[in-house]
Amino acid sequence: MSDLTKNALATALTELLNEKSLDKITIKELTSRCGVDRQTFYYHFSDIYELVQWIYKKGAEKAVADNKTYESWETGYKAILEATLEHKNFVLNTFDSVSREYVESDLYSRTFAVLYNIIQEKAGDSISKEDKTFISDFYKYAFVGLTLDWIKKGMVEPPEEIITKLSTLLKGDILEDIKRFQH
Repeated sequence: MSDLTKNALATALTELLNEKSLDKITIKELTSRCGVDRQTFYYHFSDIYELVQWIYKKGAEKAVADNKTYESWETGYKAILEATLEHKNFVLNTFDSVSREYVESDLYSRTFAVLYNIIQEKAGDSISKEDKTFISDFYKYAFVGLTLDWIKKGMVEPPEEIITKLSTLLKGDILEDIKRFQH
């Protein structure tokens, strides 16, 4: 029953975000929309921002679930961009509010997960965990920077075009970076 209630609250918030920005939505309005009382909301979430964070986390898990390999990174990153685009109003209305950090945090964690798995897959035990993290962080900041810029510009460019450009830039670079860190 708990996930059912959380999902109902998430759906209600997503619907409301199609109408207005996050900072204009109240708990009363949210609970009224999905037919639960305020107490039920506070049983599951401490505030509306925690609900936003939960929605992003659930979306992140779904978007990158099976696309964390060197051969499928393009599919994984495309899934991130498409999920962002699919929930455009939600993203823009949280991005433009005080909860922008949730959008960024979500993108950083999703992107890091994809990249770290790729580095782990290709490097194995040939480089340290710290070096794997460093390489993953380096690429994460590039990917997320591009994604945030894409969001700021209204998500106009199709995800496929971004993937094609990134793929052209990265052809073999991650593998070369791993070699540079091998002792």
